[in-house]
Amino acid sequence: MRSSSRVRGGGGGGGQAAAFLAALLCGLLLLLGAADAQGIRRPTAYKTLRGDAPLVIAQGGFSGVFPDSSQAAFAFALLASAPDTSVWCDVQLTKDGVGVCLRDINMANCTNAALVYPAKKKKYVIDGVPKTGYFSLDFNYSEVQTTYLTQGFYSRTDRFDSIYTIFSVTDLQSYIKPPSVWLNVQRDIFYTQHGLNMRRYIVSILKSVSVKYISSPELGFLKSISKRVGSRTKLVFRFPDNFMSDPSINQTYSLLSKNLTFIKTIASGIMVPKSYIWPVTNDNYLQPPTSFVQDAHSAGLEIYASDFANDRIIPYNYSYDPLQEYLSFISDGGFSVDGVLTDYPITASEAIGCFTHLNESKADHGKPLIISHNGASGDYPDCTDLAYLNAIKDGADVIDCALQVTEDGVLICMSSINLLDTTNVQMTPFSTRTSVIPEIKSTPGIFTFNLTWNDISDSSLKPKISSPLSSYYLVRNPRYTNDGKFVKFSDFLEYGKDKDLSGIMIIVENAAFMAKSLGVDVLESLTTALSEAGYDNQTTKEVMIQSKDSAVLVKLKQQKTKYKLVYTLPLGIGDASPSSLADVKKFAEAVVVDRNSFFATSVQFIINQTSLVKDLQSAGLTVYAQVFRNEFLSQPWDFFSDETVEINSYAQSLKVDGLITDFPKTVRRYKRNSCTEKVKPAYMETVEVGGLAQLLERNAVPQAQPPTVSPMPGLNATEVQQPPFPPVASKNAPPGAAPPPGSSPSDAHTTAASTCILLVAACAALLL
Repeated sequence: MRSSSRVRGGGGGGGQAAAFLAALLCGLLLLLGAADAQGIRRPTAYKTLRGDAPLVIAQGGFSGVFPDSSQAAFAFALLASAPDTSVWCDVQLTKDGVGVCLRDINMANCTNAALVYPAKKKKYVIDGVPKTGYFSLDFNYSEVQTTYLTQGFYSRTDRFDSIYTIFSVTDLQSYIKPPSVWLNVQRDIFYTQHGLNMRRYIVSILKSVSVKYISSPELGFLKSISKRVGSRTKLVFRFPDNFMSDPSINQTYSLLSKNLTFIKTIASGIMVPKSYIWPVTNDNYLQPPTSFVQDAHSAGLEIYASDFANDRIIPYNYSYDPLQEYLSFISDGGFSVDGVLTDYPITASEAIGCFTHLNESKADHGKPLIISHNGASGDYPDCTDLAYLNAIKDGADVIDCALQVTEDGVLICMSSINLLDTTNVQMTPFSTRTSVIPEIKSTPGIFTFNLTWNDISDSSLKPKISSPLSSYYLVRNPRYTNDGKFVKFSDFLEYGKDKDLSGIMIIVENAAFMAKSLGVDVLESLTTALSEAGYDNQTTKEVMIQSKDSAVLVKLKQQKTKYKLVYTLPLGIGDASPSSLADVKKFAEAVVVDRNSFFATSVQFIINQTSLVKDLQSAGLTVYAQVFRNEFLSQPWDFFSDETVEINSYAQSLKVDGLITDFPKTVRRYKRNSCTEKVKPAYMETVEVGGLAQLLERNAVPQAQPPTVSPMPGLNATEVQQPPFPPVASKNAPPGAAPPPGSSPSDAHTTAASTCILLVAACAALLL
């Protein structure tokens, strides 16, 4: 049932475990490109109790990727985090009194015990609630060693499940040798009620394990060991995420939170959930911070914040950026906690080591360029005044406009030609103006050219924020769902001139359709608008025109445009033939590439890097990658649900020339980080391509391997070459030519068909 190659982390077979750990560390080093495991810790002033940098506490190791408390989780936490990171072990006791590291008292939630020992299912009352499952106190240590750890969260990969066995606390010291061990004793009273002595066990290992911190939500337990631990071990009272009572002293946690001086007589610190410091509203927005940090420091207590994880829904104020959340606890709130408990220690280390004191220099507009995607569309509805103004404020180098046209010929910026995608049009009187236009979309839509500018700017029509991962309940900034005003192209051009930007990007799609079917020359209107706005007579702002239709760019090239032409490559390609590159170079200076084209992935694991960026840059083309998003589900596992890790890889490893993003502020902050030396800390090194997949391969568990992937197709010349741009049809075309503006091709087809039917009927009548 279990592969013989799986890890046994127990006391027996020490040579085998040590040999495995050596191989494991080699594999884990691949993830960080063999970076210096010690990293860099910068001396600086923090508003912690003693002015030291906040401590990173790795909960069960790097449990955001690997099963909590596994060898891989502990080892990688030390490789990818700050040098003084403390590894956290939730201590549970076995029937024979051995302490083991298990995140949950119910082994059903973190091991495969139910498969190995189905008969050991029991029911216990825990925190006043009956719970059924598998509990360590019903297993001897030797039995525990025959079970394997599993991931406890559905949002994380299960490919590392049932590979690693359970560590005892002494094994953690023997095999991992962390600089600091943090033991958390969550339920001393529960074990005492069942004849096991947690106090005796903890005291017995203090000489062999470098325990620097012991925490518990039971103040009575901490008091019972306070005379036995010595000065090198700190006791930390842990507040739970509810306001029940501490059964060890029969006081409510609410009352204890107001009596910190009493806690100081027993413990040197406290640990609280994040919400104790930054309360959150019912609709998931931050409230003003409490004084809990300052109160703790005034009482002489260190204060640690818990419950950090990159793959949770955090308050919308953070724009799905976990690094920004850490900053609010260590620098941006005017105070600093003394440490953070996290499942992703790499992100906490980045925040503390590289982002608390950003380079304050003015935006340099250097590589990689920060190009907005529909403005700051991660926080505001696409292409609205709010999206553009905040993109500029957030540090975008270039703002973008997806060009559309109204029925009365007004150029506007809107991310989709179909108003159903970007507005609440279905809730307005315009909802009846649906049509099917096969050249654009096979399903019904209401298109920008079906409405005049006055219609679109009508008060009943509102923009709608885009939430590309809403099917996973990851919605964006709900308070601003329909806020902002639609923007005319002329107003967009004014934003570009007056602000600190290096340029603007204009996206042109469906131009051939508009020329043939609507009689609208979008390219002529575009170049006229640019000229009238003064872009022809300046050199400080670069104008880029982007299109996936090569015919559009070819026509502009033939007109000897002075603007930079950018070709959007097809999705899903992995390389480009020399002939296709030669064709692209004839009409474009730069390309936009979907970011998924740079890596081949399988079940969200990166397998290898494609040759595409090398091919493109070797051909002399500037490469912009799109679209970068903060939501944790948008990245492969290799980037640890941390958009900063992904950005770092594209900027430092792939060296793309620009990043097109929904969240310009995240990229701008990255460009201002203080870890810019050639020798970077481990947590700011780029990840090794395919490192996680190779680690699975090293473990030799066939069922855990990501499925093999076929090579990604290449770009060829036939995909690049398109028919010439069509002539612009007359708006007053005779029957059989283009239909009038506001109608669809299907209307023309219907009219033609009706005419034929009438002619046939007339002929039949004459014959009769």
